[in-house]
Amino acid sequence: MHKFENCLVVGISSRALFDLEEENQIFINEGVEAYTKYQIEHEADILKPGTGFALIKALLKLNTIMSGERKTEIIVMSKNSADTSLRIFNSIKHYNLDITRAALVSGAYLAPYLGAFNTDLFLSANEEDVQEAVNSGVAAGIICTQHLLSENKQEIDQIRIAFDGDAVLFSDASEKIYKSQGIEAFQENEIENARNPLPEGPFAKFLKTLSSLQKEFDKNQAPIRTALVTARNAPAHERVIRTLRAWDVRIDEAFFLGGMEKRNVLKAFGAHIYFDDQAIHTDAASDCVPSARVPYINTDEETKG
Repeated sequence: MHKFENCLVVGISSRALFDLEEENQIFINEGVEAYTKYQIEHEADILKPGTGFALIKALLKLNTIMSGERKTEIIVMSKNSADTSLRIFNSIKHYNLDITRAALVSGAYLAPYLGAFNTDLFLSANEEDVQEAVNSGVAAGIICTQHLLSENKQEIDQIRIAFDGDAVLFSDASEKIYKSQGIEAFQENEIENARNPLPEGPFAKFLKTLSSLQKEFDKNQAPIRTALVTARNAPAHERVIRTLRAWDVRIDEAFFLGGMEKRNVLKAFGAHIYFDDQAIHTDAASDCVPSARVPYINTDEETKG
């Protein structure tokens, strides 16, 4: 029996893996029956890579360079029905992606199944699904599809993942002080609490899992490289550094931008995915690097509809 212990498990929607924007418009404008009919009629048509394709391909490559048991598992998690999924699996086979598992829920909520698969990260273009995932404690991002990046023909030798700090790696407690009381109150709070680790945010566990994978390699040969790209600057940087030290995680590169635009730094870093809680940053970055917005945790029962 296959277990996902000591394995990075990534759930990805079909629309994040492949370019299904035209099909999504059919679903929105004409309904589920028209969408189903279209997908069945085009089962033999191979889908183009989507925003998350290159990242998933590179993550699967880890299984070929790391000895022993599998280190990454990719699960297609989709609101498609089994009947409309054949085109997706035909495309997976065409690109020789080692993906054999799927959760196809025919419009139901995906969140309950994330725990069943021990999912570490969930990527989807559907905001409702990602919100439910974050609410249930799973790292998740709404992947930007408005700027579909062309497939990189060059193989990714080192996966580069970039994170915002507050409300992504860390909780949004400090960010709330900034929004409600201003920059001076925020700076004062961070100075006073410089030696108190920041509370964990939705991506803390995911970062720790990545760090564990990195530690299996020499620092200069690790197939994963991470970066922190935050609007914080001195003196608010100290608490961040001490927090990462307390978590015993490795961040390879850190950028304390103090309000500077993040896009150019992310492009220079060469991120294969960037996670931020603010659409202003993910929208600006998404035309040069794949980006995903992390929604704030919402515990209200009303989100469950």
